[in-house]
Amino acid sequence: MPVPRRFDRRPPERDTTRVNDRIRVPEVRVIDENGNQAGVMRTEDALRYAQSKDLDLVEVAATARPPVCRVLDYSKYKYEQAQKKKVAKKHQTQVVTREIKFRPKIADHDYATKKGHVIRFLKGKDKVKVTIMFRGREVTHPERGRDLLERLVIDLDDICQVDQRPSLEGRNMTMMLSPSKEVINGTWAPKVPPTAEELAAEAEADDNAGIVVGGEAPTHPDDVPGEDGDASPAEVEAESEAEAEAPVAADAPEEESSTAEVPEAQDAPAS
Repeated sequence: MPVPRRFDRRPPERDTTRVNDRIRVPEVRVIDENGNQAGVMRTEDALRYAQSKDLDLVEVAATARPPVCRVLDYSKYKYEQAQKKKVAKKHQTQVVTREIKFRPKIADHDYATKKGHVIRFLKGKDKVKVTIMFRGREVTHPERGRDLLERLVIDLDDICQVDQRPSLEGRNMTMMLSPSKEVINGTWAPKVPPTAEELAAEAEADDNAGIVVGGEAPTHPDDVPGEDGDASPAEVEAESEAEAEAPVAADAPEEESSTAEVPEAQDAPAS
């Protein structure tokens, strides 16, 4: 059943610009269709002048004394203003801030993986908020988190720039990174070719980016069951090995026939 739409009691938006007969002041300062000053004149005379040019009298400065009005085609003026706003909105860039979290005792492999995430975010021209999470008594050694952030900045000095230095807020230490000018301009190239470990970490970061949280995935491709409820290849192989290792039973002697031979009936002697 469709949900009924709620009645919108808000009044419709209306144009608040005073045009032609909506100008109620007794006199105005007029700018003609060529952008030249036409002087101060009565509003009736200014409106008559605009109508003689087949144009509109538009109030452009209501707070001036007297108000300033221009003679122009108002519909064309509104269209041009809408196009300017559309172009300005098209050229605006939306800044996205990503966040990545570290622990002060992070392992080297996990550090490389998270650094791959940071590189991927910066290549996408996004800002990155790096957070070091302290737990328990770890907060008594903030220098470990600061050293970790400094290490990250040194490793990514050619692709990022620091917008906010590391600062401790409660149990979290944060730092803001933004892509370098070369990344924004599209001219960035790594100074040192990445090692095989870094490439693997970045590839792992890209793979993890598409994983949906929830559910348990099989740990090995052979553990995936076959279609239509058939056994998986691993199960079939295990069954075949079990059959091969099972001892072969000795041949059992053939069972004697349960039907005994019946002797032929002999003819009885004649009496």
